[in-house]
Order: sequence, then C-alpha cells, then structure tokens
Amino acid sequence: MADVEASLLRHFPLLLPQNREKTIYEGFISAQGSDFHLRIVLPKDLQLKRARLLCSLQLKNILNEYHQVVQQRMKHSPDLMSFMMELKMILEVALKNKQELCVQPPSCSFCKDLLTEIGAIGWDKLACVESSFSTIKLKADDASGRKHLITVKLKAKYPVEPPDCVVDFPVPFSVSWTPQSSLVDVYSQFLVALETLKVFWDVMDEIDEKTWVLEPEKPPRSATARRIALGKNVSIAIEVDPRHPTMLPEFCFLGADHVTKPLGMKLSGSIHLWDPENSLLQNLKDVLEIDFPARTILEESDFSMDCGICYARHLNGAIPDQVCNNPQCGQPFHEICLYEWLRGLSTSRQSFNVFFGDCPYCSKPITLKMSGRKP
Repeated sequence: MADVEASLLRHFPLLLPQNREKTIYEGFISAQGSDFHLRIVLPKDLQLKRARLLCSLQLKNILNEYHQVVQQRMKHSPDLMSFMMELKMILEVALKNKQELCVQPPSCSFCKDLLTEIGAIGWDKLACVESSFSTIKLKADDASGRKHLITVKLKAKYPVEPPDCVVDFPVPFSVSWTPQSSLVDVYSQFLVALETLKVFWDVMDEIDEKTWVLEPEKPPRSATARRIALGKNVSIAIEVDPRHPTMLPEFCFLGADHVTKPLGMKLSGSIHLWDPENSLLQNLKDVLEIDFPARTILEESDFSMDCGICYARHLNGAIPDQVCNNPQCGQPFHEICLYEWLRGLSTSRQSFNVFFGDCPYCSKPITLKMSGRKP
C-alpha cells in the first residue's frame, strides 16, 4: 500500500489526500501543459468500483464524450494509481482530438492567393481541395493519355516553406522551390516529370497489356517490377530501370531447373542482340526466341498458382516461387512453406542456406535455396 501511495505522489504531486483515512483525494491532474481540478471520493474499503469522480466544469466538458470509458476504467482499475494513469491517458487523447477540431481556418488573403494560383493552372486540372485548403489534388494526362494525380500538402508557412508533394512515380519527385514560387511552379515541374517517365510507362503498359503478369496483380505507376508467365509453372521476374527503360533489365527465371536453365543459357548467348531502340518486350521476345503467352491464351489450369502446402496463392504478399524440378510434378510452393516443410522432416539436410529433401507432392528430391528474406 505504501508503494502505491509513494508512486501516486511521484506521478501526481498535485493530487493530495484530504483526510487521515485517505478516502478523499483532491487536487489537479496535468496534461499537455495544463492543470485540471478534480476530486475523488473512495469508500471505506478503498475499492475504486464504488468511488466517485468529481471534475471541474472545464475537465467535465473535455471528458464528456469519454464518460463511459472513464467509468469502466474506474470499475476495473486495481488501485487509485492505475486509474489515475489511465485517466491521464484518456485526457491526453481527448485534448489532442479537441485541438484537431479547433484548427484555425485560413485567412481570406491566403485563400484569395491560392484560388488565383489554381485559376492560373486551370480549374479543369483541379481534382479536389480540402475545406481547410491544406491539401490540394491536381490532375494531368501524359502524352500517351494516362491519367496522373499530384497531391500537394501546404504547410503553415506556405509559400515561404515548400509544400509536400505526393505522386505515384517510380523515382523520387522533389520540387525546386523559392519563397516566390507557387502552385503553378509545382504543376509545371509535375508535367516535366511526366514527360521524362513517358517511355518507362509505355514499356510497362505494353508488358501489362500483352503478357500475363503474375505479380503485382494491380501494379501502381510507381512499380518497376513484373513477374511474367512464360508457360506452365515457369516465369521471369524483371526489374526495369525507370531512367533507362529499354535497356536490359535485372531479371531471374523462376521454375523447375530443367526449364529455366535452357532459358538462361539462351538469354546469355543472345544478349548481343539486345537493341535499346526496340521496346523491352520485343527485345525479350527476340533474345529468348519465344512468344509471351497472354492471359487469354494461357489458361489458369496451365499455370497452377496455389501453393502445394498451404493451398493459398498469396502469403504475406508473395506468390509461390519455388517449383519441384520433377517434370512430372512441377508443383509450386511458397518459399517459407517449403522451408518449414523441409525443416520438419528428419530426412532433410542443410548446407549453409540450401535445404535438401523430398517434394511434398511427388516425394522426389527437391532443393530450396533460401533468399535473403527472413522466413
């Protein structure tokens, strides 16, 4: 009991007992630099579930929407110290929410200047604007007709301070800014950036339209990676450089060794045929000497996407990328699922980050080389 009283005095020095029995406490609770008067009346057995909390009018108004929460915590708190800590937390939340509701509206001159800037850009370019004028969304079409959006978040000292800009780009977008700059300058730089990324998006759109992209299923404009189906349980993962989109991308083949090794050898042997003047997809077709099957041609049944262990397609955002090398099997697995399976078998063995064991489907030998991802 003495420890609780000492802790209460240390954390709430302005709340003091008013009688020898310590059934009445009165004083102040502090939050966000302000003190709020309150009085707590305890029964003789000091049980909080029958206690009464008396607040000043100011504190009562602040906690009005949290009345039931306060009552509940009073019934379930083991002692006064615990209740006071929870009450302080509730008060902090209530004050924060109250401050957010009391944000000062922008001045007339600020709104007038901002409306002038939007007018200079063109009202048809305005997607939306928040009532507080703190966030503005502008839209634009690139040379290929793709629609893009820029979200401009104005700071309190705008235009002295530059706004924060959010775009769906594969490269960083930083605005060149001076105190004399305006939304017109932001929008102009946005349009220039769209033009520089046109070829990249043309390349990615061609891949999305003419191949079966396994992942991502709904790629944002910022996505630089694609995993493309090549045939039954074999695919290629590419990472495209947004600044040099027609150059040879980073890539790896995913599938059984007897299928991916010949593809890798063909690509290595024909790499000199790569022509940056052609599109990336056309170069891949020429170098690999294959036609990429479209989703309409390659049936779902031809490309089993469910993991043979967890029977799901997606697991923590990943799809199965490990395949049994047995040509009669070819069952795909999530890396983590196959790892847990092999680790649980007494017959499996490990050499560094490579696991050797039996396929859960056909019982033929299967090898798992763990990637750098933590399982």
